[in-house]
Amino acid sequence: MSAAGSVAAFAPASIGNVAVGFDMLGLAVAGVGDTVTARRTSGRGVRVAAVLDRDGEPHPELAGADGRNTASIAAAALWEAHGAGGLELVVEKGIPLESGMGSSAASAVAAVVAANALLERPLAQEALLPFALEGERFASGSVHADNVAPSLLGGLVLCPVRLLPRAVRIATPAGVSSVLLHPELRVDTASARRSLARSVEMAQWLEQQGCLAAFIAACEHGEVALIGETLRDVIIEPQRAARVPPFAAVKAAALEAGALGCSLSGSGPSIFALCEDARASAVAGAMAAACRETGVDCETWISPMDAPGARLVTPP
Repeated sequence: MSAAGSVAAFAPASIGNVAVGFDMLGLAVAGVGDTVTARRTSGRGVRVAAVLDRDGEPHPELAGADGRNTASIAAAALWEAHGAGGLELVVEKGIPLESGMGSSAASAVAAVVAANALLERPLAQEALLPFALEGERFASGSVHADNVAPSLLGGLVLCPVRLLPRAVRIATPAGVSSVLLHPELRVDTASARRSLARSVEMAQWLEQQGCLAAFIAACEHGEVALIGETLRDVIIEPQRAARVPPFAAVKAAALEAGALGCSLSGSGPSIFALCEDARASAVAGAMAAACRETGVDCETWISPMDAPGARLVTPP
């Protein structure tokens, strides 16, 4: 147990689906995420004391109502199972809302990592996944770990529902980066999920399964060219692309700049590309320019594929 009066944890943003693995593949992103500070109290239960935006001001949209915040829901699941006394949280949102960057997942993950550090006998980090998933269940209405698992564990993670609460880290090739672009748009994840077709043609399913298997093999064996051949989404992307008006232009710009592949991050509106390190700055610049040419401002991040997962940080 930490001897400090409070403990803070940072959890990174993530790329859900990674094009080929709907609901079962996710990738951590360095440089952007949420921070949650936890402290023990003399009361009982878990409460949110404040939710702050990136400027440290009260968040204009996120109420601190404990039953409607993924951080408190996830932390409460852990605390009720292993903690004692009360717990108070301060949530600092570094990830835009409804961004397709795992915003709700990062808050849940940061909260359980911080709360875990205050337990008499902290759990191993991988054992925190079921508790973080309770927050994601509330946010999206279903249990899928493609944002929670990479935010918690880092890197590229395979996490189909069939394996949960187990998740499998996939090796990533040296010299390959992700570029993540967030346009100033919003897409509601739950709504986007409800709009998906309930069935697909066998030919589509076989093509997508082939892409998923070959992509994982390419990452494990460091075959960069094969990543470029297999980073495809023939089922979900066509159904969601229209919700993100700049998508077609941004994807075309990424590929022209030398990206291995480009698709939506989660349900969007964020868009990601994978590329060789030497091309990352050019790809990010081309994607941003294409987005702004459609009249939508944006920001970008460049990250190694093996970006670290959640970690403890110095409390503010």
